[in-house]
Amino acid sequence: MSGPCFTLAQLAEKFDLKIMGDADTKIIGVATLATAGKNQIGFLANSLYKKQLSQTKAEALILREADAELTTIPCLIAKDPYVAFAKISALFEIKSLATPGIHPSAVIDSSASVDPTASIGPFVSIGASSRIEANAVIGAGCVIGEHCHVGANSELVARVTLVTRVQIGQRVLIHPGAVLGAEGFGLAMEAGQWLKVPQLGGVIIGDGCEIGANTTIDRGALGDTVLAEDVRLDNQIQIGHNVQIGAHTAIAGAVAVAGSSKIGSYCLIGGAAGIVGHIEICDKVRINAFSLVTHSITEPGEYTSGTPLQESREWRKNAARFKHLDEMARKIKGNNPKED
Repeated sequence: MSGPCFTLAQLAEKFDLKIMGDADTKIIGVATLATAGKNQIGFLANSLYKKQLSQTKAEALILREADAELTTIPCLIAKDPYVAFAKISALFEIKSLATPGIHPSAVIDSSASVDPTASIGPFVSIGASSRIEANAVIGAGCVIGEHCHVGANSELVARVTLVTRVQIGQRVLIHPGAVLGAEGFGLAMEAGQWLKVPQLGGVIIGDGCEIGANTTIDRGALGDTVLAEDVRLDNQIQIGHNVQIGAHTAIAGAVAVAGSSKIGSYCLIGGAAGIVGHIEICDKVRINAFSLVTHSITEPGEYTSGTPLQESREWRKNAARFKHLDEMARKIKGNNPKED
């Protein structure tokens, strides 16, 4: 077998898991229940996929103890199979190692500082007074403006732009096309014309964060836009100026967060949700996909807005009735619907 190979016994010992079945079963890769084959390990984290257990060709499985009786395939028993799957998957991930040094095509300002162990790829630009710390990787085509800082062991994969005054912590991963530190959307109206408000702040990204492809994080108008440690942002997210996001919060793709909003720690925000400006969301809030948050949330819990999918004819009927809700409510209360 080429590539990494582990027995179930080795995986169980490494990740403190219980074995059921042949401990000498060899594993060379991971897969879903539907696609797993010889010497691959599958996982069952969602009960909706239990029906696939009888058809899977996986060599071994990761599942909860309560589900182990549903199969005769050798198993690793985990409290959270998805977490165990994530850890085991990492053993089979093949990553190319960055070579320390500066590519000849890179352009680096004389006042910038680059640690000798950092890797600076082709066609990178690094501006005045910026600093790249130990073992950082700056991929091809990245642009780092003035007064930026990239912490140790962080990686800008490719074509990432740090406009100005962006501080990146340690072990941060930023995917291609992300733009951090662009001007926020600050405007004032004077005599019928828009007047641009200068964006004088910066962006601060805490340790261990991940920022998805083509996501944008605007710099602050006066203070800074701040992501605390271990914040995870998906692709194509807009974070407005002066937004603050608490530690360990995860936000799915296409979410828009307007300026000066504050999001707590351990929040989960579903795809395409919208959050208006100048509100606060407390810790441990879950906002489901396509929701619009228009006011502060002060109690942890799960929140949803929007209209669920319906057959078109039924949706049109309900949409027509929606504008009569106030009238119907007044009738139910016994009030005159024509009164305010």
